[in-house]
Amino acid sequence: MRAQVSTDASTDIDGHIAAVRRFSRFYSRRLGMLQDAFLQTSFSLAEARVLYELAHRDQPTATAVAEALGIDRGYLSRILRRFGERDLVRKASSHTDGRQSLLSLTARGRQAFAAINQRSQDDVAAMLAAMAAPDQARVVAAMGAIEGLIGGRNGAAQPAYVLRPPRAGEMGWVVARHAVLYGQEYGWSEKFEGLCAEIVAQMISKFDPARDRHMIADIDGEPVGSAFVVKDSDETARLRLLLVEPKARGLGIGKRLVDECVAFARAAGYRKMTLWTHSVLLAAREIYRKAGFVKIAEQAHNEWGVDVVGETWERGL
Repeated sequence: MRAQVSTDASTDIDGHIAAVRRFSRFYSRRLGMLQDAFLQTSFSLAEARVLYELAHRDQPTATAVAEALGIDRGYLSRILRRFGERDLVRKASSHTDGRQSLLSLTARGRQAFAAINQRSQDDVAAMLAAMAAPDQARVVAAMGAIEGLIGGRNGAAQPAYVLRPPRAGEMGWVVARHAVLYGQEYGWSEKFEGLCAEIVAQMISKFDPARDRHMIADIDGEPVGSAFVVKDSDETARLRLLLVEPKARGLGIGKRLVDECVAFARAAGYRKMTLWTHSVLLAAREIYRKAGFVKIAEQAHNEWGVDVVGETWERGL
């Protein structure tokens, strides 16, 4: 029996089904998903997706990975067994449930993921480089629309966002929006804007794609959030300038930005991550706490015209 599809008299369902299947075939072929070896590596697409999940999660269980990927647990178990034989993954017993094992990548596993991740990054960059900037924006926006419409819960489309590098002028946007929002919400003076401008200038001048990551959250081509990973030392990465516009809050953007920063720092070889925040930033502090950061120091100051308490938070990688 054919699945029931919401339609009206003017809708060509058969044509739409054919178009979706045609796009799926095109996209799978374009990204090399039909090859036995994903991106000319020794891993299949399924194995590469498992590596990605392990690199972007903090000691997940096999059950959590299977649910995130929508794959059979027995199939995942066979992949994990092969990974174990190749010294790519380690297991540790859960302190809360002895029946569960916590998974993490070994040093060799992180190296394998980094190689796949870089090859994928390079391939997509080459594909986008063949397009003019306006066409790149159209492609990214269209992908966001597809993700939002198909992935919306209960059929209700949620605003779709994507994470991408900043475009020309958007580093200035980061400074301006920090100044405006923190001025409006907390009364911080223009000296805070000056600090943000100094931070951004340093990040631009010292940017190293192997050790730094600059991210903009985008909805329909418009920036609505930011987060940055910068080198603090050879062993320590620093998370900077997390921001989510009020109209984009509640979509999980802040959590996603922080999770991506942690995952990048781990893949880049850092051993620790630090950040500076303030006690009044309750939503941000909760995101940091859930991401595994802990407060290690605090200091009161009045540099921006109001009394505030600055806090240093850290987590291991």
